Amino acid sequence: MGGVLTIAATEIRIGLRNRWIILSSLILLAFALILVLLGSAPGGEVKTDAVTVVVASLATLSVYLVPLIALLLSFDAIAGEIDRGTLQLVLASPVSRGAVLLGKFLGHVAVLAIAVSSGYGIAGLVAFFAHGGGDAGALVGVGRLIATSVMLGATFIAIGYIASASVRQTGTAAALAIAIWLFSVVLYDLALLGGLLASQDGVFARDIFPWLLVLNPADAFRLYNMSAIDAAAVGSNLGGGAGSALPLAGLATLLSPLAWAVIALGLSTFILKRIRP
Repeated sequence: MGGVLTIAATEIRIGLRNRWIILSSLILLAFALILVLLGSAPGGEVKTDAVTVVVASLATLSVYLVPLIALLLSFDAIAGEIDRGTLQLVLASPVSRGAVLLGKFLGHVAVLAIAVSSGYGIAGLVAFFAHGGGDAGALVGVGRLIATSVMLGATFIAIGYIASASVRQTGTAAALAIAIWLFSVVLYDLALLGGLLASQDGVFARDIFPWLLVLNPADAFRLYNMSAIDAAAVGSNLGGGAGSALPLAGLATLLSPLAWAVIALGLSTFILKRIRP
């Protein structure tokens, strides 16, 4: 366990010095604060706490930015070591390959948690105090959003390891990571929307669509957070009505990212064990 923690601490130090991660975190904070300002405007007859409105907006932001930050953290975890010629040194240490990957995972998740907590925490506090304190219970929504955003990011960190372990060049791993992000947060939803429009009230829309929505960790994250927020603050979105069609929807949407993370870590560990540096 000591080796795992040592690797995790090293990855934290590297991650906190990574200019792309720093830039992405600043962009996350900037967008969060912008959404605080935009979300502070009164919404007509809808009487919703300002913090709740901000949380709803930040949940949508997370679907796009958090997976991207996670993939930026993980795409060169293995391929970068091969490119730099350091993988052989890492694997020569008295730590199993699975423990090496676990240490990297814990370190990357910690860096992501720092970025998300600082960005969303600051935005939530600004929204809370800018409106005279508001409902303290709304801050629970901010905490829930931070926790589920970190869970979403951890899932994509693990998925990024698959891309990183599957190739030997950092550039190729980066291209795969971008392809994963594009498919997961854009193309997948477009395909579901096309099927939904074609099916209308058919079997796909009624029985298949909700489960395909939960299958994607990004959509599962959105569905869970939106279902936990007042519907008046949420508005319409792709997953807006799917929650009622799913038995145990809350549990299913939470288990989807967790299952993806476990499967991805197992697969990337299997690939790493087959690499001969």
